[in-house]
Amino acid sequence: MTRARSGRTTVLLAAVTVAAIDLAAKAASEVRLADSSVDLGLLQLQLAYNSGVAFSMGNALPAAVIVTVTAAIAVALMGYAWHRAPQAGWVERAAGGAVIGGAVANVVDRARDGVVTDYLHTGWWPTFNLADTFLITGFIVIALLHTRPERTTNKPEPMEDHPATHTSHDRHSMTTNLPFAGDRSSAVAAIEHGQSSRGETKKSVDTEETKETGT
Repeated sequence: MTRARSGRTTVLLAAVTVAAIDLAAKAASEVRLADSSVDLGLLQLQLAYNSGVAFSMGNALPAAVIVTVTAAIAVALMGYAWHRAPQAGWVERAAGGAVIGGAVANVVDRARDGVVTDYLHTGWWPTFNLADTFLITGFIVIALLHTRPERTTNKPEPMEDHPATHTSHDRHSMTTNLPFAGDRSSAVAAIEHGQSSRGETKKSVDTEETKETGT
């Protein structure tokens, strides 16, 4: 599987998973929370309907405007993720899938009657759903990934070219130009010949000095 195909598959799987989880939670909330709520301490499960966008923003806008805008945003996000996925890491792919899945889940839910089903209530924040949570969290993760400083690697400094440095070709040329560059027996013979020549030269010098002294 190519990197491009693998990256896009990751985004698609994440988006489908997020959308399926949120839509299932919305369906269960409409059945189980219609006449009651569940207190979980800091969080309550409480059924509510939102005509705006995430976290009840834009409630005063017409439903047709909200549906059109959110659908356009979802399509734009899918196009961006499709283009970006081959170069992105797995964290960014998962975050992109979470954003797309959250947006698609809210669009699908809103398409029925112009409102979105919310079921998570805190008392100090507008009632929301898992799609909103995945969408905002994915945006934050992607923003952090794109704003963090890039890692720099210390590259070794290039070695200076000193005059004394020779290439293998130079060393080969130098070796072949040496007096005893032949085989071992030739080198030994040449050394013995040189020693013999130096001995005869020294003997001749000593003889000349003796003659001069006698004279």
